[in-house]
Amino acid sequence: MRFGLSFLPDSTPATKAPTAYYDEVLELARYGDQARFDYVKMTEHYLHPYGGYCPSPLTFLTAVAAQTRNIRLITGCVLPVFHHPVQLASLIAMVDAISNGRLEIGFARAYLPHEFVSFDVPMDGSRARFEATVAAVHRLLTEEKVSEETPFFTLRDATVLPRPTQQPRPPFWIAAVQTPASFRRIGELGYGLLITPTGRDFDTSMVELYRESFAAHHPGERARVMASMPLVVADTDQEARAIADPHLNRYLQVWGSALESWDETVSSDYAQYTGLAASIRTLTAKDLRANGSAIVGSPEHVVEQIGRFQERTHADGLLWQADFGDFGGAAAMRSTELFADKVRPHFPAVAQ
Repeated sequence: MRFGLSFLPDSTPATKAPTAYYDEVLELARYGDQARFDYVKMTEHYLHPYGGYCPSPLTFLTAVAAQTRNIRLITGCVLPVFHHPVQLASLIAMVDAISNGRLEIGFARAYLPHEFVSFDVPMDGSRARFEATVAAVHRLLTEEKVSEETPFFTLRDATVLPRPTQQPRPPFWIAAVQTPASFRRIGELGYGLLITPTGRDFDTSMVELYRESFAAHHPGERARVMASMPLVVADTDQEARAIADPHLNRYLQVWGSALESWDETVSSDYAQYTGLAASIRTLTAKDLRANGSAIVGSPEHVVEQIGRFQERTHADGLLWQADFGDFGGAAAMRSTELFADKVRPHFPAVAQ
């Protein structure tokens, strides 16, 4: 299995200064590189404590690239509907070069109504805009003199510079949350799948929909699945829960706040999202621990929990969210060190 660190800040200046947040996560990234973790991942969001400290994952990963040597870098995710494909492809190729070919790109459709309002992008039709932008980024990274006419942008003999360091381009991943059509479509497109198990019961049948679709459209190729979730490892289960639960509850509170506009928003492209905040507001830290959406416990218990998760999903990698609910500092580093020293040796490493 592959393991990594996943960051999605939910801080505000009142809870943690930006300088403190980035000091903490960059220290964790440097440790991850030294401890031979496989990935560092960062997510794009705007204007809200839920993710607002990182409007540019590629900028953050450039800083990580400058301070590390081996760990791979993955966006988890960039939001193509808010970017022109030339801009996005050019930045991807630049960071791929700066990192000497360590970059992988995760894309997500975006789902927070306030972000669409701020960028003046309609939610209806955003699925088509997303797919058109990802397809154009692929062409711009793998071809020269690209021309394309879409309802969203026009390309005329476009050749982005620099050209990608990895050939034919950095690996692509797409995130999916709860819509079966999204899981099937990612399989059809042949990209890797990024999941974040949430809710009272994570529906693993969605992952199987992706695998079945991938196999049907890309025979002979291998589907890839990576999951992100909060992790706390401590010497005992009781200590781990005492550390994790306040941060998990804050994480749920901030996330629920970001989703409040879904109480009244309706979109044909997000048919199952109206009312989503209400379901998140009912969750507690105990729920996340009970359903395996957060991994919390002693090293021995964490090994068991990972084993159970793998039995359900057969994921290729697990990326540990180490900044949830303002978790960080010495406690987050101690948890990460315990994972590296006492948990990871139970799972064979995968050669890059």
